Amino acid sequence: MNKQQKQALQALKTARGQVDATIRMLEEGRYCVDVSNQIIASQALLKKANLLILKQHMEHCVAEAFQQGNGSEKIEEIMQILAKITSR
Repeated sequence: MNKQQKQALQALKTARGQVDATIRMLEEGRYCVDVSNQIIASQALLKKANLLILKQHMEHCVAEAFQQGNGSEKIEEIMQILAKITSR
């Protein structure tokens, strides 16, 4: 596992903990704005993890595909992911 994968894994584990805490907050009837802020924090961690994974993918998988002469398929994959990210 490389550095970016380790960072992404840590962000995902932290997000998991935040989601669990957010669920407890909601079950306990905590203030809605506090719950919303926890959700936003979890989303930020998921976004961070996704960007780290995509960076690793581009640096390794996409670069390797271009070296082998078949990078256009990998570019299409990245474009599909970017379309999903930006359509929100």
